[in-house]
Amino acid sequence: MNDPTRSRSLRIRAALAVAAVTGLGATALTALPAAAAGEAVTVQYRQSSTGGDQVEPWLKVVNTGSSSVPLSQVKVRYYFKADAGASYTYACSWAVKGCANLTGTFGTLANPTATADRYLEIGFTAGAGSLAPGADTGDMQLRFHRSNWQSLNQSDDYSFGPTQTTYANWSKVTATVGGVPVWGTAPAGNEPTPTPTDPTTPPTIPPPNGAALFDDFDYTGHTDPAIDAHGWSVRSNSGGPGVPGATWAPENVTFAKEGTNSIMNLRSATAGTGESTRHTEILTRASKFRNGTYAARVRFSDAPVSGPDGDRVVQTFFTINDLKAPMADDYAEYDFEYLPNGGWGEPANILYTTSWETYRPDPWEAVNQHSEARTSYAGWHDLVLTIDDNAIVYYIDGQEFGRHDARYLPERPMSINFNQWLIDLAGQTSTTPRSYDQKVDYVLHVKDQVLTPAQVAAKVGAYRTAGTTFQDTVPAT
Repeated sequence: MNDPTRSRSLRIRAALAVAAVTGLGATALTALPAAAAGEAVTVQYRQSSTGGDQVEPWLKVVNTGSSSVPLSQVKVRYYFKADAGASYTYACSWAVKGCANLTGTFGTLANPTATADRYLEIGFTAGAGSLAPGADTGDMQLRFHRSNWQSLNQSDDYSFGPTQTTYANWSKVTATVGGVPVWGTAPAGNEPTPTPTDPTTPPTIPPPNGAALFDDFDYTGHTDPAIDAHGWSVRSNSGGPGVPGATWAPENVTFAKEGTNSIMNLRSATAGTGESTRHTEILTRASKFRNGTYAARVRFSDAPVSGPDGDRVVQTFFTINDLKAPMADDYAEYDFEYLPNGGWGEPANILYTTSWETYRPDPWEAVNQHSEARTSYAGWHDLVLTIDDNAIVYYIDGQEFGRHDARYLPERPMSINFNQWLIDLAGQTSTTPRSYDQKVDYVLHVKDQVLTPAQVAAKVGAYRTAGTTFQDTVPAT
């Protein structure tokens, strides 16, 4: 029998090798907002290097319209021809707006051409602010490379301009505002189609009567019979991901009150050996979740509860099914993964959201799309993931963090998981005991409905006002 956690372990080990509201309702599909009258941007480009190991598109976004533009609504795409079998890693060397306020996501074109089958999409967090009319973002010194640092070929890339050594308008890079195309020309056959909306007509919101899972994690301990009755499994079996020889310790999953809310705590610990390492995980036994909205309030930690810091810890909220065969196209996984001390080739804290289509563990080959932010996320955060028939969208604290393509949509239902584990013991080699906490306030899934982050907050608030600590009306598959 295939175990999704074991599949995840294989994927993680291979990845190491390459270091790589207003109401309670929801629309069945979320329409992107139209660009407001007067919103217009252009993109300026210069190439920083024509070298053979990485691509360095330096960009500026300029507000050429008559009204202020929130950068969180702006997406910029740089198109290129991928090398055979290659996966890519994005990085920001420097940006006036701050690299932590930029996101980089790779996507695949629906209609490949001789000069483009992939793109790098640059987005902005709320921290990037807005552009006033006539203002620009300043330098965004971006780069990307093959994940294994093998040489690459830029000469056949659609957006590459080898003679563009100073900033100028560049129509081979495209931009959208609120999902509406406002600048540039995409490779032939890949012109983005705006979603028409009428800003004067509010959308019709159906009543919140869909099937849902809600859990406030109001339990007495990991042996509370209600945990099993509510469909959860606190992991105790051996295996990956993480430190070889580590134990998955159900007793380290505890519950307590913080104020008026019940909180679940996952404590992972080590004393510098595999035998002393304790990982933690809780997951739904049933794989019955697919399209809809997933949400959780999670507290990430940068520092250990006790002992020396530095371990390469992974703190997560994700949904997954099993890999039935290498490169099986019905595999699916959607992750929030926070690495407070880096890992997988990263030197410091980084948050990933990743949408998986499939992978092969040996030899390593992966088909996925990810967004990332290199900054601290210590503290409580509202995490929301929505999946419909068009896209996968990740939100953090009410702001869009990543938007991934329809190619990565799930074909089969999945389980819902939280875990905390150590990638390895190389980040901190001390044998002094130390432990790390990841806390969870609640989890919510609403089947086949896309909720905004504000609607998620309102729905959770309604459960708590009604005194509901658990509900599961999602049917078995």
